[in-house]
Amino acid sequence: MSKYVSYEQAGVNIDANDEMVERIQSSLASTFGPRVIALPGGFAGLFRLDYDEKLFKKNYKNPVLVACTDGVGSKVQLAAKARKFDTVGIDLVAMSVNDMLVIGAEPLFFLDYVALHKLEPALVAELVKGIAAGCRMADCALIGGETAEMPDTYRKGDFDLAGFAVGVVERDKTITGKKVRPGDVILGLRSSGLHSNGYTLARNICFKQARLKMNDVLDELDGTTVGETLLTPTRIYVQPIVKLLTKYKVKRVVHAMAHITGGGLVGNIPRILPKDCNAVLKKSSWPRPKIFPFLQKAGPVEEDEMFRVFNMGIGYVLIVAADFADSIGRNLQRWGEKVNRIGTVTAGSGKVVLKN
Repeated sequence: MSKYVSYEQAGVNIDANDEMVERIQSSLASTFGPRVIALPGGFAGLFRLDYDEKLFKKNYKNPVLVACTDGVGSKVQLAAKARKFDTVGIDLVAMSVNDMLVIGAEPLFFLDYVALHKLEPALVAELVKGIAAGCRMADCALIGGETAEMPDTYRKGDFDLAGFAVGVVERDKTITGKKVRPGDVILGLRSSGLHSNGYTLARNICFKQARLKMNDVLDELDGTTVGETLLTPTRIYVQPIVKLLTKYKVKRVVHAMAHITGGGLVGNIPRILPKDCNAVLKKSSWPRPKIFPFLQKAGPVEEDEMFRVFNMGIGYVLIVAADFADSIGRNLQRWGEKVNRIGTVTAGSGKVVLKN
């Protein structure tokens, strides 16, 4: 018997890592544009700043870099349970790029971090495939990442994701909410479902309270399985919002925006309100995806708690000048969004007021 011990015997397979790197190369390359500088085998990714008007649609006079990081929380547990790994990568990208979008920033590039019990090259390739798909939706490049095999930290079958996005905004075009005033209109862009928030409560209701299984098909969810509904990826709003800001780059008619994540509408909209303004929302002004009434009834969960935890069908909010609300709504619909006028800004104390 050999007296030597290897890294593989300790739980880490270097050969599997090499195979994984080979598998993900095409996914990364599918996100590259002319700004990306190829560096095969490099220790870091290279990204060229704007320098040639012929190459890039927009050049910045006073660019400010914007950075965000996030994960997808316990949604990864559902992906592991379902053995479906090609959509949570979209969620990962969405959580960061939608956040930077609210100040008017365009995403430039993205990095990912994958940690798991045991490196399965095919599994990681599926995760990266989803991340690359999200990057294409957000018009940003996936220029690198890290995969960590940690059998002593994660249980068999477990994994986690983290993402890091860098974007850019013209300094004097930064959207901060300072221009919000009474009379402004609040537009809501519909979500695709839970997105990536509230999953601890959703999992508790579905699998502990209701004792459901991932493959259960429910009439209340339009005949889809519980797993399909819960793993619906987060909507990425980058392309229509960037188009909108480009269209109204002279008239500053978008006064504030919010990505509706943890804390829901009541927790996120106050972050962009002046202290002397309220956002008055009419709850009946938009339809709710069926997962929300299902969870509310199955819990049961009080409606105030639902609005405090979940997005309730609105994934992104714009506060806009009243005279431009209709034209902004029409443009966003033309670019593929489902838009509802969900409220107005009034004088107040910096909070959200929900009305029936």
